[in-house]
Amino acid sequence: MARAFLFVLDSFGIGGGPDAAGFGDLGADTLGHIAEFCAAGAADRPGLRQGPLKLPNMSALGLLHAARAATGRFPEGMDVPPRVFGYHGAASEVSYGKDTPSGHWEIAGTPVTFDWGYFPADGGSFEPELVEAICKEGNVPGILGNCHASGTDIIARYGQAHIRTGKPICYTSSDSVFQVAAHEGHFGLDRLLAFCETVRKILDDRPGGRIGRVIARPFVGETPETFERTGNRRDYSVLPPEPTLLDRLTEAGRTVHAVGKIADIFAHQGIGTLTKANGNMALFDATLAVMDEAKDGDLVFTNFVDFDMLYGHRRDVAGYAAALEAFDRRLPEVDRKLKPGDIVILTADHGCDPTWRGTDHTRERVPILSFGPGIRSRLLETRKTFADIGESIARHLGIPPGPHGRSFL
Repeated sequence: MARAFLFVLDSFGIGGGPDAAGFGDLGADTLGHIAEFCAAGAADRPGLRQGPLKLPNMSALGLLHAARAATGRFPEGMDVPPRVFGYHGAASEVSYGKDTPSGHWEIAGTPVTFDWGYFPADGGSFEPELVEAICKEGNVPGILGNCHASGTDIIARYGQAHIRTGKPICYTSSDSVFQVAAHEGHFGLDRLLAFCETVRKILDDRPGGRIGRVIARPFVGETPETFERTGNRRDYSVLPPEPTLLDRLTEAGRTVHAVGKIADIFAHQGIGTLTKANGNMALFDATLAVMDEAKDGDLVFTNFVDFDMLYGHRRDVAGYAAALEAFDRRLPEVDRKLKPGDIVILTADHGCDPTWRGTDHTRERVPILSFGPGIRSRLLETRKTFADIGESIARHLGIPPGPHGRSFL
């Protein structure tokens, strides 16, 4: 037993989801299609050099071999290393959704085996009774939006009306979410968070399927051209259906260090310390600092959200590629902080193929790249559930196994 470091590259799927057709995602492949885009010379944006996608550190950890295990082929144009270090393979998701809580909870040993509640795409997404309740309990004169939308688009569309009327912008997507955008200055950040807490309580009492998250989306600026979302996002999640790896570690007297939005995803259950940061590189810096604080038996759990939020959903292929290369360049900094017995696992919670139709997540397999002092190269059999990741960490940190998943250690 030493320490464990679990890093989720939010939305970094590697294709090959065995049930992708049931989600309308047959053929989706986040890594594969980004690699094809770069290999074709289509990348022409600041921050990304011309030529094939280059991820030398993750490739040396077995990323390309994991992708081949998931899809049957190596990603196009990428350099296949002559030697691979660490455990590497692919994992399929068994949870009913392809959303953030489902993926993270399953990674932490607790698959979602119930149906989430969703809001319709046609007409008003929120039923009149729900709108009436949140306006009354949330003390607002009404809402704007009431539809499926991209977060940046709907702020550009309704931001000025929101400032003028004081009505929050409420919208949803194909995920099980109720999102609220409001101006940090004109509406107030504290008021936005309080409003979202009210919506969370109302939805918890609402009949029908569970709504996974209420998300506060604060923004600043005065015109559509200057509106910009801030780093003060907050997710209000329902509780996981049973104890997760985080709860089990906490019960055993260990500390779970949550970096980024991890605490929100788990409704702050099983969390020892919380560190927030805005942007992948700031999250990387924060993770390195927390690694210095982690003690024997602890887990550091980080979500790198930009891959999903800034590039996947916005279908920015070149931006996603540049973000992957920037992340890859910094991996040696993690390696230099490891002590004997430590283990690092890189994975993802779902896909968000930036070449795919629409703007939503995609059902894909995810990579498992595990390394640390003394860990030798081994191709893992394709895992049947993300829960194998959580159970591997449980075994590494010396706590009893949970009811789902099987350790690969």
